[in-house]
Amino acid sequence: MPAELLRVLACGSVDDGKSTLIGRLLYETDSVPDDTMAALEADSRRFGTVPGGLDFALLVDGLAAEREQGVTIDVAYRYFETPRRRFILADAPGHQQYTRNMATGASLADVAILLVDAAQGVLAQTRRHAAIAALMGVRRFILAVNKMDLVGFAPAPFAAAANAVRTLLARFGDASLVAIPVVARDGDNVTTASARMGWHDGPTLLAALEAATPPAPPADAPARLPVQLVLRPDAGFRGYAGTLRGGRLAVGEPVANARAGTGARIARIIGPDGELDAAAPGTPVTVTLDHEIDVSRGDVLAAGPAPEATQQITARVVWMDDTALFRGRAYLLMAGAASTVATVTEIAGRLDLERIAEAQAHELAANEIGTVTLALADPLALEPYAADRASGAFILIDRLTRATVGAGMITRVQPNGRAIYWHRLDIDKAARAALKGQRPAVLWFTGLSGAGKSTIANLVEQRLHALGLHTMSLDGDNVRHGLNRDLGFTEADRVENIRRIAEVARLFVEAGLIVLVSFISPYRAERMMARERVAAEEFLEIFVDTPVAECRRRDPKGLYARADAGQIRNFTGVDAPYEPPLSPELRLETLTAEPDRLAEQVVAELRRRGIVG
Repeated sequence: MPAELLRVLACGSVDDGKSTLIGRLLYETDSVPDDTMAALEADSRRFGTVPGGLDFALLVDGLAAEREQGVTIDVAYRYFETPRRRFILADAPGHQQYTRNMATGASLADVAILLVDAAQGVLAQTRRHAAIAALMGVRRFILAVNKMDLVGFAPAPFAAAANAVRTLLARFGDASLVAIPVVARDGDNVTTASARMGWHDGPTLLAALEAATPPAPPADAPARLPVQLVLRPDAGFRGYAGTLRGGRLAVGEPVANARAGTGARIARIIGPDGELDAAAPGTPVTVTLDHEIDVSRGDVLAAGPAPEATQQITARVVWMDDTALFRGRAYLLMAGAASTVATVTEIAGRLDLERIAEAQAHELAANEIGTVTLALADPLALEPYAADRASGAFILIDRLTRATVGAGMITRVQPNGRAIYWHRLDIDKAARAALKGQRPAVLWFTGLSGAGKSTIANLVEQRLHALGLHTMSLDGDNVRHGLNRDLGFTEADRVENIRRIAEVARLFVEAGLIVLVSFISPYRAERMMARERVAAEEFLEIFVDTPVAECRRRDPKGLYARADAGQIRNFTGVDAPYEPPLSPELRLETLTAEPDRLAEQVVAELRRRGIVG
């Protein structure tokens, strides 16, 4: 029976030969079925790049697009074993635009094979892959310096590559490295020692893999049971199902819900084959407690010292989206089965992969790695990634598109005991609004520059004032004279601009006022964030819908002309995008009605909603 399973990631830059190396490894370990070999022979004649021979890359490059382009796009998983060990091997994409796929493959890997072309040396994408794998918790690396035949099997290029990667990995703590010179196409040093590189006295690739061992949790590691499912088949049974992490868990042992801080003892442990007295790490179990406490999906039942719930974390984030990560933007954070809204409060810097050092940054672009602080809307039981890979890792999801845009590894957890709490006051929003005899609300006017937002908002406020209602107007230009005078017009500054105004609008709603906000506010994500700052019935998104051609014709401040002349950068409608509302409460079409009539439409809608009597 082979030893325990080893999860292996193979990564490197495009054309370094990853797929060929993996295909050769599968072939030489007799892991290719006869029918697949027959298909490989046919495919090698049709698609292959090795004249008259087998193209082992085709064993892994399974997608039609990959075969046509000669590159790996998706993560391809292969299973094989030797008398000494079983393996799951993932071939990660080499192109920079598929870095997100590589990060997925690294998230569960025990060992990473870094491939380098001996003639090219260590490239930026090699450094990026090494950094991501290390940040994902991989501590065992095998450097395969491929295509040694292209450098005449000389040891100098091999030594240079090994030294460069060893220096890189030293930045990430206790990572170990085994370097091996190979020729994947011919099999040199893949499973048998190469006669053409007698100067190499280290192991072959297969020997290095067989000698590697998965990292084991410390013997005294506390048990953690992330709750994936709460089972209630009948009124007499309430169980919590999940896969045990860390240490052992035994019947009678005290556990606590790490988020809520409430405790109980384990009454029963039910494993895949029935009742257990104790469970080992990695075992899927359902546990019951000796008395009921509040436990939900996403909570963590912890034995021993429980992780403290937190609402602020600092993390290394691998950013994967074409739209940059900005301070002030909110995302959905998912850590295991738990999720909450997370707002970026600080970007401390990004990792410069050329200098292997922190560089100042105000945003993270696609495929960049940075240090980010996140504020969580709800407390979660999280731990640093170095202490627990499972509870220290998370993904970030765009709340509008539902796309995964980032992966994070927690470096620091701010305990909730030192968190800032909302101070409850005796005089609340309802009392302030009642004194004024009105219902508070936010009227959020959005549209292009020159659309007529401020004009219409001003007319609406005049009508509300005449009705004896208490209002406050927040205009984009006016606010930039004071509160937001430090902000420019980059995308990051626009995000922060709207974040601040959304918070100010919320405070005015707490004061019982009707707040009229006139901002271009070009991004849906920030308008969604502003909406969430108040109650659902208190927010009206009003789209002042004026085509950009008409805005250019009006150009009341001469801004379009200046933007066209290159005197203004990042101007919405010219060289910066505007994302129109998808479902606004009101759409005001300025080409078909005068501002007075549009203002009456707004007041009529407020009456319909009971905001105006």
